[in-house]
Amino acid sequence: MTKEISVGKVVQLLESWVPKKLAADWDNVGLQIGSLSHPVKQILVSLDVTEEVVDEAIEIGANLIISHHPLLFKSLKQINYQDPLGKLIQKIIKHDLTVYAAHTNLDVVIGGVNDLLASKLKLENTKILIPEVEEPFYKLFVYVPETHLDVVDQAITKIGVGQLGDYKDCSFRLKGTGTFTPMDNANPYIGSENKRSFVDEIKLEYLLPSHLRNQAIDAIKKAHPYEEPVFDIIKLENDGIKYGLGRIGTLKTEKTLRQLSAELKEIFQLEGLRVTGSLDRIVKKVAVLGGSGEKYYHHAKRLGADVYITGDVSFHFAQDALAQGLSIIDPGHHIEVIMVEAVSEYLREQLDSAIKVNESKISTEPFQFI
Repeated sequence: MTKEISVGKVVQLLESWVPKKLAADWDNVGLQIGSLSHPVKQILVSLDVTEEVVDEAIEIGANLIISHHPLLFKSLKQINYQDPLGKLIQKIIKHDLTVYAAHTNLDVVIGGVNDLLASKLKLENTKILIPEVEEPFYKLFVYVPETHLDVVDQAITKIGVGQLGDYKDCSFRLKGTGTFTPMDNANPYIGSENKRSFVDEIKLEYLLPSHLRNQAIDAIKKAHPYEEPVFDIIKLENDGIKYGLGRIGTLKTEKTLRQLSAELKEIFQLEGLRVTGSLDRIVKKVAVLGGSGEKYYHHAKRLGADVYITGDVSFHFAQDALAQGLSIIDPGHHIEVIMVEAVSEYLREQLDSAIKVNESKISTEPFQFI
């Protein structure tokens, strides 16, 4: 019989990639409606939580909806079942669904929305557009008997420990001898009470991001055969992991603004988009920020971008940017739907097929071009 997996466990796995602490202060991420203790039947990943998305979840038997945009963004003073939001909340509760949101934390994290957009555009030498947070690194040392080397190593690296740049599962291994004497109240895996034991052990070393610290300790304790596993965690002075909004990089080959706009339409299957500046202008350096990023255009300009790609740009912001020589491409807010596939694939890998993860087929784009 397959062991039930709770909403809380799924959330824990997701937050090992997109920690809630990376979200903006004004944001409302995490549990929106429901219970972390409920067992998960199926998962539906969507950009938004609309009535159509909720109906989709009910139809396929998913009782956990993971969205990018929070359903509950502002404080509620009442839940009126006659209002659209109240009616939607009523349906969610009636069908015992749980709703969870990963928003600005998914925007800024490595491999998140903005990295996905930069990758789709095939930008090279990408950097963070607006740095916001730096997370310190620790060095994790674990001492493991040779018999359990692979078990402990896999438990640690599975949660993301040991990632260095574009490389994962990184470790250093040093062979040695561990010694210990079990006392009267001990229950040793190896050795006898009051007799000193000598065991062939491997010292494992990993780079540990601070947000994975507690999970790493739990993983060690669960996978390690010893009653009292030995490990050390030491804070490093090295530069930490930097997080922030947007990305800036260069195209492999320069092209006209017209060509780049046409490629954007094809990449994101858009009916139309808005562009400022001469369409014959040559562009090479590109800044991109998913969602509503108009107020950050000056960061793109300061870093030398020829064009800034972001959604929901208003009239005067577009005028001001153009006056400063920065072209704008506004493909709409909905291009953040790119997160659906990425979050789904991540959860499938982490859950190892224990729970079906579905990608929403509902388009939540409210606009159409005529």
